[in-house]
Amino acid sequence: MTEVLTALSHQWESSVATTLEGLRDVTVTRRCADVSELLSVADAGLGDTAVVSSDLRGLDLAVVNRLRANRIRVIGVHPADDEPAERRLRQLTITVTLPVDAGTDRWEVSLQEGWGASDDLEAALSGDAGVGAGQQSAPDHPEESTDGDAGWRPAGSGGIAAGREHVGSRDADDPSGDDAAAGRVTGSRPVPERASVIAVWGPTGAPGRTTVATTLAAEVAGRGVEVLLVDADTYGGCVAQTLGLLDEAPGVAAACRAADQGLLDLSALARLAPVVVPGLRVLTGLPKAERWPEVRAAALERVLELSRSLVQVVVVDCGFCLEDDEELSYDTVAPRRNEATLTSLAASDLVVAVGGADPVALQRFVRGLQELGTVPSGEPVPVVNRVRSGAVGSRPQSRIADSLLRFAGLASVRFVPDDATAVDAALLAGRSVVEHAPDSPVRRAVADLATGLLPWTVAPPEPRERRRRGRRRGRGRRSSSAVGA
Repeated sequence: MTEVLTALSHQWESSVATTLEGLRDVTVTRRCADVSELLSVADAGLGDTAVVSSDLRGLDLAVVNRLRANRIRVIGVHPADDEPAERRLRQLTITVTLPVDAGTDRWEVSLQEGWGASDDLEAALSGDAGVGAGQQSAPDHPEESTDGDAGWRPAGSGGIAAGREHVGSRDADDPSGDDAAAGRVTGSRPVPERASVIAVWGPTGAPGRTTVATTLAAEVAGRGVEVLLVDADTYGGCVAQTLGLLDEAPGVAAACRAADQGLLDLSALARLAPVVVPGLRVLTGLPKAERWPEVRAAALERVLELSRSLVQVVVVDCGFCLEDDEELSYDTVAPRRNEATLTSLAASDLVVAVGGADPVALQRFVRGLQELGTVPSGEPVPVVNRVRSGAVGSRPQSRIADSLLRFAGLASVRFVPDDATAVDAALLAGRSVVEHAPDSPVRRAVADLATGLLPWTVAPPEPRERRRRGRRRGRGRRSSSAVGA
């Protein structure tokens, strides 16, 4: 027996309810007048299927996710031949949609479909760009399991050792790995079917998260790879200022609002994330920390998932705090200050964990890594930034590596040397270190990091025979010129 909850506008409420009541093994449990009543009934445990209309006032991505959290399947209805209304339902991750005049046969088939049902119209999520079907906001990442061992744990606490440099697991059935994504191969390099999301995180104390994130994104973009840099720091986002961009209209807030209302597709996301340098798009952050409620978890997750179809690599600059706001955890509707960081970590394939190189920063880094192990996140790659002998003594890399191995169980750590002159000059110019100081040791260290994280971004070496022929031709030309002299 299927228990249906309806929340429809007055134009369609009567006709749809009459059709549902005529179906076998279907009971209309409650005909809700608005979204508030629908959510109240769902929280009370009534019904297993919700039928909503595209023009229902207050229907957004948060409502859909809350219904799914109560194990309620969502079916959308829209006026016949109204493509924009159907598109909006799809962009709200409602995969089963029907016209209001659908017959009983189509309703029976739709009600029998299980979770995750989809059809070819799911391509509307990509703005007619040919992106595959079936993208949903519901988390499908294996690291987001609901058991108690969801997060990564440092060595010594029953977890795996950090520092493994490989791309996270890929879902072979993921819809974003379609022909359109496969067509973005640069040269002969094999590009993963599913775009990678790299979260750059670090503990409190400004260890250099934004510097590493901007340099990493610019470095990968310089290799001919399409990159999106997202500023998801709700405490002190400064990617726009670092790159010399206007931050009066934060892109991440606008993208989250559009995703929440079911209005975000690839074309809209591309408009909100302009190209700063060839290959690099930037989704700017919040100019004021007080605007953090504008970045909701469900909407940001949808933005990151859609970003996988826009570019080949997504780099997210996260905030430092990982607290889950325990005082508000009982209320699933209330916004949480740190949900942007937690959502970015949970959606990531890899986490670049950045720490400082002085004693205080290293202590925070060790404790932060322990806290990172308690939340769902991608595979962490520890990076110590601003390494210098003046802070820890001679042979700073060896000393820091020994300390992190002893206190955090980290067998592999990457280091970024201190080059304050180059970083300050790049910040003053409003450019990345890659553009302003390409010979800086910071750039070289981050380039090595990019190669370790994304080895497929490195151009394949030139065949040996071709190089040999080139050298022969070169010697011939030099010999000729010498004779002519």
